[in-house]
Amino acid sequence: MLLSDDRAGIGFLLLLGILAVVIPVGNLAVPNDSVFHVPTYAVALSGKFICYALLALALDLVWGYLGILSLGHGAFFALGGYGMGMYLMRQIGERGVYGHPVLPDFMVFLDWQELPWYWYGFDVFPFAALMILLVPGLLAFGFGWLAFRSRVTGVYLSIMTQALTYALMLAFFRNDMGFGGNNGLTDFKSLLGFDLQAPGTRNGLFVASVIALAGGYVVCRWIVRSRLGRIVMAIRDSESRVRSLGYRDERFKLFVFVVSAVLAGVAGALYVPQVGIINPSEFGPINSIEIVIWVAVGGRGTLYGAAYGAVLVNYAKSYLTVAYPEVWLFVLGGLFVGVTVFLPRGLMGLLNDIRERFGVRGGVDGHVEHPPERGRDGLRDVAQGRPQ
Repeated sequence: MLLSDDRAGIGFLLLLGILAVVIPVGNLAVPNDSVFHVPTYAVALSGKFICYALLALALDLVWGYLGILSLGHGAFFALGGYGMGMYLMRQIGERGVYGHPVLPDFMVFLDWQELPWYWYGFDVFPFAALMILLVPGLLAFGFGWLAFRSRVTGVYLSIMTQALTYALMLAFFRNDMGFGGNNGLTDFKSLLGFDLQAPGTRNGLFVASVIALAGGYVVCRWIVRSRLGRIVMAIRDSESRVRSLGYRDERFKLFVFVVSAVLAGVAGALYVPQVGIINPSEFGPINSIEIVIWVAVGGRGTLYGAAYGAVLVNYAKSYLTVAYPEVWLFVLGGLFVGVTVFLPRGLMGLLNDIRERFGVRGGVDGHVEHPPERGRDGLRDVAQGRPQ
């Protein structure tokens, strides 16, 4: 069974199930003067953190199991967000500031006469949902096909991913691109006919985010626990040996990279209606670097650890940027250095070490998951199989 020996994974999914019930009930059913009431702003903030957790999960799939340190995953997240933002802008219609039935307000302000062709279809949700999956996936496919066929690896590949997101950021900042320029897309009104400011809609988006995170975890877990996953981990640990066995390693890398990009796009699409804006700053290289920090803090190569790390770091960011705004960047940098030096396997690795020290059998998910050792096991199993 996929999760039968994954105790921490089951616990992670149970926790998500509890949150999907407790937070909406606490917001909608508990009186405002009760200590157990969950404010509406907390629902939106929690949904934002869940979207970040899905983004971290996507990065962990390629970094923790494939060995590719992507410094550009923020690009896929932002593209998914723009896909949702374009749909939400088309839903405003005559409710906008300028009251134009077709053109978004920023286009009217810039004296655009007609809707650009690439905005067609975004007034229909199924088309927008398809683009949210397709655009990040196609970009990842094109980038990965060129990079992996050329056997670009290591720091060079990381630099290329960062250059990709930086180039997209510069492009989306341009007003003539038709995506709102520096201001981006905002002032959203409704989603599928539901008022985005209504508490029920906020809670519905939160539940949808939780379901997406749970589904993303199950998909990623299926990949890494399958024969495909063992090949992927073998590629991570000794790509040349896997290639010598007759495997087309670039195909496996490309598949996992595209899946990861699609998950990041879904996270971005769910993020936008909950925060109410999407602009080119989401493409910023610093955002992609922060994602790496989330994964490193939680524990690379664990999936659920990456999700926990995203929530933990962003909660600290929300607190410190209000209480001590001048020290947050120093804390973030120090956190990354400290984790790299003292906790190379993150908080989940530390928890495993504590359990082993006290004689508790197995790791946090029923086994101690050290990526290099698992990779060598995967390489041994791959060597006994047939090339594909």
